[in-house]
Amino acid sequence: MGHHSLDALDKKILRLIADDARIPFLEVARVCNVSGAAIHQRIQKLTNLGILKGSRFIIDPEKIGYETCAYIGLFLKDPEKFDFVVEELRKMPEVVECHYTTGGFDMFIKIYALNNHHLLEIIHDKLQPLGLSRSETIISFNAAINRQLPIIDMPDDEEEEEETQPLT
Repeated sequence: MGHHSLDALDKKILRLIADDARIPFLEVARVCNVSGAAIHQRIQKLTNLGILKGSRFIIDPEKIGYETCAYIGLFLKDPEKFDFVVEELRKMPEVVECHYTTGGFDMFIKIYALNNHHLLEIIHDKLQPLGLSRSETIISFNAAINRQLPIIDMPDDEEEEEETQPLT
């Protein structure tokens, strides 16, 4: 997981498209005072570097019937079965995130369920058979903060180079 340096134009582009993924590239070009081709090239570069990971519409789970959001810490009977468990979790549409973590849990997942009864079914019928010794569930009432990570103001590569050049 390498860190990639961004220049001022990259940061400006990222701020604009993070605020509105549907903004036309020509509008981004106008705001950045560069050509449309330059924006296309920069977007391609940011995508190739893995900084941009596609674009998609975000569906509100509650609006389509998933009323329960839960975070579940999983404790595996046999931690050597990590890969097997991850592959099985991928098959469950209710599981939207899975993290390897430090601390007590072997894995930490985020799931959406239609309601608390459905949540119980998922835990009992889908998760327990994967070889869990136990699990800990936290139900989220509401996300108080849910945002994209901001592009912070750090020196550009060019600014860093100027600062590190020896004075003559």
